[in-house]
Amino acid sequence: MEKWSLMTITVLLALTVRWTVSLGSYSGAGKPPMYGDYEAQRHWQEVTYNLPIRQWYFNTSDNNLLYWGLDYPPLTAYHSFVCAYIAKLINPDWIALHTSRGYESQPHKLFMRTTVFVADLLVYIPAVILYCFSLKETSTKKKASICALCILLYPGLILIDHGHFQYPLSLGFALWGVLYLSYDWDLLGSVAFCLALNYKQMELYHSLPFFCYLLGKCFKKGLKGKGLVLLTKIAGTVVVSFAVCWLPFCTDVEQIMQVLRRLFPIDRGLFEACMFSSPPPHLANIWCSLSVLIKIKNIVSHQTQLKLSFAVTFLSLLPTCIKLTVQPSLRGFKFALVSCALSFFLFSFQVHEKSILLVSVPVCLIINEIPFMATWFLLVSTFSMLPLLLKDGLLLAYAVTMLAFLSVCVASFSIFEKTSAEDLQLKPFSLSLKGYVSWFKSFPKIVRSLFLLSITLMGVLSVMSAAVHPPQRLPDLFPVSVSIISCLHFLLFLVYFNVVILWDSKNSRSQKKIS
Repeated sequence: MEKWSLMTITVLLALTVRWTVSLGSYSGAGKPPMYGDYEAQRHWQEVTYNLPIRQWYFNTSDNNLLYWGLDYPPLTAYHSFVCAYIAKLINPDWIALHTSRGYESQPHKLFMRTTVFVADLLVYIPAVILYCFSLKETSTKKKASICALCILLYPGLILIDHGHFQYPLSLGFALWGVLYLSYDWDLLGSVAFCLALNYKQMELYHSLPFFCYLLGKCFKKGLKGKGLVLLTKIAGTVVVSFAVCWLPFCTDVEQIMQVLRRLFPIDRGLFEACMFSSPPPHLANIWCSLSVLIKIKNIVSHQTQLKLSFAVTFLSLLPTCIKLTVQPSLRGFKFALVSCALSFFLFSFQVHEKSILLVSVPVCLIINEIPFMATWFLLVSTFSMLPLLLKDGLLLAYAVTMLAFLSVCVASFSIFEKTSAEDLQLKPFSLSLKGYVSWFKSFPKIVRSLFLLSITLMGVLSVMSAAVHPPQRLPDLFPVSVSIISCLHFLLFLVYFNVVILWDSKNSRSQKKIS
């Protein structure tokens, strides 16, 4: 009983923070003609409720795709339809075809915010709670509650979902997939991830770790026996899951192709730079950072950009995927989710600044194993979205949630005391250096100093971005600085996570349990 009372307090605190943030501004509030993501979600409700399914993804007189046309998979559309059905019962004006464009009112804001709140409460938060109770390292009720509190107070997800405006469903389904796999419920895990992928195509960031882990399990069980049976069951589950999600669109090949064209608009080029953004978003990935010095779009053709992006992304995640397939373990799987998603974010084709959340949520899953590095990464990931958050008027919420999250992590995990090579999962790597191991004696002090320098730099840039006017000839000085500094952090984190994965001796022991 006490276990659930502690967790209840944790959940109530997390919900209170979310609701408080939701009382503020949202993306594009009062900014016609395109408004922002809030209007995009409202418009999808308008389209899905008033138009037949066959028109949802097509450009028609009633569905102008240049005005927030649907560009997410079918589950997003179905979810929009359900929300629209409820909205129609409350106030038909909210989703009236054509006339509701740009609709803004306090009752409608309350309704929209509540739909995000409910999605969080039904999908994401339960997955976090059950995941924390499933961890061996959090066997006591207090540890599980602390772990859940830190994950649920991650500011990046709160600010984007309940401030900027976005639904946490794809990340929630992916988390359910991880939870099911941790119990060896591979078929349920496959279904959950298929739901995530059919809600947002960006879940492809996590697809290779899911695929390699499950394939590795099949290999270990033997492809002439139980492994083949498991592989067949998983393949069948995936096919059926996709078929159910796409069934209404399977009546015509052109329907399927049009949905795919909307999901993967490769004609936009290497930079996502949402066509409606002015100025385009500042992104902490390698291509946008390099473009400050080298105008890649001007010297490299569109097709070459695509090939270059694919090659670099593939090469950066290949070692992790091979290791996970050869030595499948749940621990390796979770770290691979982080590493592969970070590779996609840094190097892949068409990335949005919010995509860093696809890296951050897997990092939340290992915060109990590497609290110092996880806390550091989660702070940087939120900082990387600062230009977007300032644009949405979320400065106060950003400052308060960042400080609260850092305080909770410091108090809960004593992160400054966990900076040794062993605490950072670098002991196998340090031993492999042989003659250079002595250098690791000063490693904890160096890491702590770098962390404090990083926090100071992020704090100063945050204040300057909010309070100081940049020079007229360098209007994007602060957003670009935020992006470049964040990108440098992410590159170092990518190296770190790959070192942990490739030198992890625990995988070879834990994989024996699978076979």
